Amino acid sequence: MRLFNDLSGKKEDLNQKDNTVRMYACGPTVYNYFHVGNARCFVTFDLLRRYLEYRGNRVDFVQNFTDIDDKMIRRAGEENTTVKEVAERYIAEYFKDAEGLGVKPATVHPRATENIDSIIDIIQKLIANGHAYESCGDVYFSARSFKGYGKLSGKNIDDLESGARIDVSDIKRDPLDFALWKASKPGEPFWESPWGKGRPGWHIECSAMVDKYLGKTIDIHCGGVDLTFPHHENEIAQSEGAFGVPFCRFWVHNGFINVDNKKMSKSLGNFFTVREAAEKYGYAAIRYFILSAHYRSPVNFSADILAQAQNSVQRLYHCEENLRFLLKNAQGILSEQEREFLLRLDGKREEFISVMDDDFNTADGLAVLFEAVKEINIFVTEPRSCEALEKILAFYEEICGLLGFLKPEETAQDGLDDEKIATLLAERSEAKKAKNYARADEIRAFLGEQGIVIEDTPAGPKWHRA
Repeated sequence: MRLFNDLSGKKEDLNQKDNTVRMYACGPTVYNYFHVGNARCFVTFDLLRRYLEYRGNRVDFVQNFTDIDDKMIRRAGEENTTVKEVAERYIAEYFKDAEGLGVKPATVHPRATENIDSIIDIIQKLIANGHAYESCGDVYFSARSFKGYGKLSGKNIDDLESGARIDVSDIKRDPLDFALWKASKPGEPFWESPWGKGRPGWHIECSAMVDKYLGKTIDIHCGGVDLTFPHHENEIAQSEGAFGVPFCRFWVHNGFINVDNKKMSKSLGNFFTVREAAEKYGYAAIRYFILSAHYRSPVNFSADILAQAQNSVQRLYHCEENLRFLLKNAQGILSEQEREFLLRLDGKREEFISVMDDDFNTADGLAVLFEAVKEINIFVTEPRSCEALEKILAFYEEICGLLGFLKPEETAQDGLDDEKIATLLAERSEAKKAKNYARADEIRAFLGEQGIVIEDTPAGPKWHRA
């Protein structure tokens, strides 16, 4: 597989010799529901992890939760609660939305507050190595002490401004220096440290957690392109300054989601939470919208685009429903024509792998899937053997399962389970045979009221929940 490496500025072969990928992605600061812009990172790198596993790799995947932060402290004050309670609530809400989006839990989801000892340890190493200094209970990283500072973002250190989230202060030696440890203020959460009571800065938690859970050199570090500088630049400086070895082989960043050509963000107030969008369009439509563009490209968000994504997902669901329906009464073994068609699907699989191996091109991967779905829909308009349909469905489940677009299991409504629906449909068929059309229409109307949509086909009635 070849990935675009932001560190080198070009595509490179991943070249995993031991088939183990150590992968880290920056997770959310848990003070609110996450928005569709955040979701692009979570969905994109969920699929990258899935795809690496699909290609035979073991992926050790770590995604953190930032559970101590200025924004969290403010939110706790606004709600007259504790930072811990804010974190617990929004971590739980994260998992609800992540599950809806089809995002698998990481191998480990560490929290900053659970890794204070590791954070303190790496800060002490940085001080000992001459890369950090204590000042009035704070500890700062000396950016100019690290010769490679700016190598990820391509910025010249003399042109850089102070890092994000850190106010310039006369207690810093240089405006570029950024906080590793912050002395506590009245009413703030704090931990004991060699420099007094305080809490970690934002950047240091990721360096500490990468080292603790994945090791000193990892294979892939992911995140939104907005994190390239200063967050990821600072991670490199911290980790390489502490341990003296390369921090990460591949840096992979997703592009922005824009609204009116501006980055979607909470600070601009132009964001839509995943929860809000899912209530109207469904989680699968959001996932499809995100994967329908190349991960490095910026994409525009709108209600019309989400509605189009919703329609595309329904096309996939329809294909799956049709295959499962046809399988119920299919018989026979493979014909020569069916063998030839299955060979064409094998070719589609190889085409899918080829485009995904080329810098994780999900847009072209989806295009290959829809070409296959179109051919499947045409091929099954004529009666096909049970064996052929099983193999076609297996192909569909393989690719759609990887992409996260298998149809969710239907849930019974008002006690109307699948068995009862089948019984009513059988009664309706018998009523039609007996020319008791009033009863047949009555059953159809009743099922319609329960959200059951019936489609009469030559092979019998099909149904799905609206």
